[in-house]
Amino acid sequence: MDIEKRRKRKLLVISTSSPSSSSFLPSQFSFCVSLRWWSLLIFSLFAFLFLLDGPPFRSQYVLFHPHLGRSLSSSSSAAANSNSGFDFLKFNIEDRVVFPDHVLVMFTKRRSNHMYMNGGGLDCFYNEEFDKTQVVVLPALSVVDDFDGFRSIARCPLPPANYSTVVNLQRQGGFVEEDAESLEVKKHRLVSSWESVVYEAVLDGETAVVFVKGLGLRPGRTSDANQFVCNFNWGNSEVTDKYSVRTRAITAGQEVIRCALPFKLHQSPAKANGVRISIGVISHHPHSRASIRGENNHVHFLPSVARISRLKTAKEKKEEEKYELCVCTMVRNQASSMREWIKYHSWLGVERWFIYDNNSDDGIEELIDELNQENHNVRRQVWPWIKTQEAGFSHCALQAQKECKWVSFMDVDEFFYFPLPSARHPSDLGVPGRNSLRNLVANFSSSSSIGEIRTACHSFGPSGLTEIPKQGVTTGYTCRLQSPERHKSIVRPEVLDDSLINVVHHFHLKTGYRYLNLPMSTAMINHYKYQVWESFRAKFSRRVATYVADWQDSQNEGSRDRAPGLGTEAIEPPNWPQQFCQVWDTGLRDFVVANLADPDSGILPWQRSPPL
Repeated sequence: MDIEKRRKRKLLVISTSSPSSSSFLPSQFSFCVSLRWWSLLIFSLFAFLFLLDGPPFRSQYVLFHPHLGRSLSSSSSAAANSNSGFDFLKFNIEDRVVFPDHVLVMFTKRRSNHMYMNGGGLDCFYNEEFDKTQVVVLPALSVVDDFDGFRSIARCPLPPANYSTVVNLQRQGGFVEEDAESLEVKKHRLVSSWESVVYEAVLDGETAVVFVKGLGLRPGRTSDANQFVCNFNWGNSEVTDKYSVRTRAITAGQEVIRCALPFKLHQSPAKANGVRISIGVISHHPHSRASIRGENNHVHFLPSVARISRLKTAKEKKEEEKYELCVCTMVRNQASSMREWIKYHSWLGVERWFIYDNNSDDGIEELIDELNQENHNVRRQVWPWIKTQEAGFSHCALQAQKECKWVSFMDVDEFFYFPLPSARHPSDLGVPGRNSLRNLVANFSSSSSIGEIRTACHSFGPSGLTEIPKQGVTTGYTCRLQSPERHKSIVRPEVLDDSLINVVHHFHLKTGYRYLNLPMSTAMINHYKYQVWESFRAKFSRRVATYVADWQDSQNEGSRDRAPGLGTEAIEPPNWPQQFCQVWDTGLRDFVVANLADPDSGILPWQRSPPL
């Protein structure tokens, strides 16, 4: 099929659930042949009327194509209804990234010549590799309308065997059209693999912070920035477009490269918004001028889907107006746990929440809307990049630095606990209560040396339970391991090292700043790590940390990141409810019941009131 025919090809697909849908089936073919001459006569009549009435008459009719390809979608059929007309949205596909279990499609939308088509979802359609007339249509897994201020994204299923990963989009029940513009874009935008791609970029002062997959840099350590080159591009090609400028990398560590801005952007950094950026790896002579210029024989550029964005803030805040305490986390399908976690820590004084949503499909948007209606100040950051928790936390640190004095990096199964003071362990905070956590960090906000506060974690087990506790994890799980495991940190984002290196639990700080270990008599974190099997099993789908092995992998089986004796399959180990239980600890349960429960009904703030 030549290029002109491909440009003109249109496929018409609508939902079979529509009562007005009809299908052009093989069984109907003989009937259609018998009406062939009648059809020609009617078509001639319509053509005559069209010439009389002019173009407005045309929009009432839809052209059917006998060959529509084959489809595996149960929600689509090769047919059209008479109300569809020519009103449809065209999608400019900018980029595609192939993940292990889906294809991410990044696109912008253009209006057609007619009205905007509201409502409905999106379908993903795939061409057969060797026969472009064969098409499979499948519904999109999820769609985010405004991803980064420039583009929308859709997550599509992986294509069937022998079908191309060059996925395209259409409105459900709409047209499929490939025009000259989209075909031109395809020449420049190849499909990228998640194993090696530049995926995010944000503006930070006079630098751009770039997030890259595939550099293979060691965790927790800085690397030589001289081996990298940054390419700022105003065109469609990462490295060959004439509208590009190259600069040096300033810092490098893990998946984060900090780049100097080109000279023409120094005076107006905001003009970098929307500029595509890629990272080149220098193979020879890293200090030579030729390498800094980025001659092709010295630099290998990674494919890029990243466009520089200016991080969103609620408003530009002066230093004295910053929130005292914020929290950042990354979640995937943990909406059922978030309400208790946010309600409890808001009572302790958290004022701002950054929720990095890693492809959840459990109603997290509705939950966050509900929490915001209750004045909890929660922001959802769509983060489609799998196994990038450390990079996501670096991104969050940049986002929080204009709004927050302190940011706690923790998971939704971790809860701060302030033991009651005793004669042996008096507390500087007095009797713990409302805003205890905010008051604690405020004591160090003016410090010239403390940049991070570390709190030890106790890991709790199922505590003999076999069902999810109805009042929440804080009151349900009361048995833990004796010794603490790891720690979590609250940091001052403006004193983090420019490399933004972190190992989830803590960050590297600028020279002159240090961390403070809180005494366990002052504060602890109850980590409800090993819950009832129904809850724990959900973790098997995927883990979010970059350098932590998935449960299914046999790698690092003895690590504290893994459940002892669990193995690599989602099979409940023997005697699971009694495991990880060495010390009965009811401290937080008693604290919650005494301070947060309704005195009359006993209902906790995160519980739904029983029906009257």
